[in-house]
Amino acid sequence: MQTFRTGEDSEAYCFHSLHAPKYPWVHEQMFKTFDHQALRRGFQVYREVCASCHSLSRVPYRALVGTILTVDEAKALAEENEYDSEPNDEGIIEKRPGKLADYLPAPYPNDEAARFANNGALPPDLSLIVKARHGGCNYIFSLLTGYPDEPPAGAQVGAGLNFNPYFPGTGIAMARVLYDGLVDYEDETPASTSQMAKDVVEFLNWAAEPEMDDRKRMGMKVLVCTTVLFALSVWVKRYKWAGVKTRKITYDPPKPTNTRL
Repeated sequence: MQTFRTGEDSEAYCFHSLHAPKYPWVHEQMFKTFDHQALRRGFQVYREVCASCHSLSRVPYRALVGTILTVDEAKALAEENEYDSEPNDEGIIEKRPGKLADYLPAPYPNDEAARFANNGALPPDLSLIVKARHGGCNYIFSLLTGYPDEPPAGAQVGAGLNFNPYFPGTGIAMARVLYDGLVDYEDETPASTSQMAKDVVEFLNWAAEPEMDDRKRMGMKVLVCTTVLFALSVWVKRYKWAGVKTRKITYDPPKPTNTRL
């Protein structure tokens, strides 16, 4: 870890943030898709741990169907929350149970309420957090698992901040939230800190690009079709030009004749 002095006569040191290491994410491979069991576990971690502060404002309930939840599970989850309905004849807006077309609710009504509840820090929306941060999945995973028990010697963080070597400036308002055994997975997967971080990062990657599996599937179809079309075009070209390519041009000089003058 590199350090630099804050002044010529100062004894305080500030730490640069560490670069997140590269992890072998399976879904980043060309011929691999999201692990739907991991997505379901990651959504559970988000609901039980992250949703109390962070929103997913770009993810509707219908997007969860077929990938993370069944139709009945998504409907039941949506109905747990209430949303504003259309104004009635008297102009009164009543509440209604949620439906699949609704988006996941935010934990706070507005940014001011979010800042007030978090000592002035605004928890970011997680819909596109993987794409919005340099390092993507590697950075988010390293951040969630990078909280030391105690800051290293010489490290200074501001009041109300927590030391994390992967966060720019190393002082982050969010405290450590993942601990071993914090979540009880329905598939009985051991809920270690790294396992929960891995699952929720995969879920957040899916939230940022839910079309990834369809895009890869379409890409494979395009590659197959273009390969077949290229092979056919080569065959047609060779067939059409076979007469020209195999034509031999020779020079046949005139034969000498014995003529008398």
